[in-house]
Amino acid sequence: MDSVLPSESGTARGRRRSTSSIRESLRELSVQLSLLNHQVSAHLALNDVDIDCLDLINRHGPLSPSALSRRAGLHPATLTGVLDRLQKGGWIARERDTTDRRAVMLRAIRERNGELLHLYSGMNTAMEQLCAEYSDAELELLAGFLQHTADAGRDATEQLARTD
Repeated sequence: MDSVLPSESGTARGRRRSTSSIRESLRELSVQLSLLNHQVSAHLALNDVDIDCLDLINRHGPLSPSALSRRAGLHPATLTGVLDRLQKGGWIARERDTTDRRAVMLRAIRERNGELLHLYSGMNTAMEQLCAEYSDAELELLAGFLQHTADAGRDATEQLARTD
């Protein structure tokens, strides 16, 4: 058994505390973003999952319904109701794929994005102010950490979905 020097023990303990604090902060961030999204969806008379799907279409679209279903982790039957609400509200368009006329592609109606930006403006302004306090190198480090965290979350979700 290796002996641990006092300074190494303190460093290891400090690292565990910091790692635990990061995990706790990420959990709190997740809750706060969920609450924000809930408020946004309520203002738009949509469901929370509708906002998630709209965001995916805005960021990754145009998408096929099956691609959106995979990205959102939703059953196709559930997705049909989501898409119906988004189309009825004028948030998305269902269009025929130009390469396969039988296929449908989902496209966000970009003219509606102003409404979303307005509802998220408080958070966006706060993020701009927060980011202004960090150097370019620190922002690059944080962006990398958050991307790796998102990737880890995606991997964990996919792994858990495979066990169903």
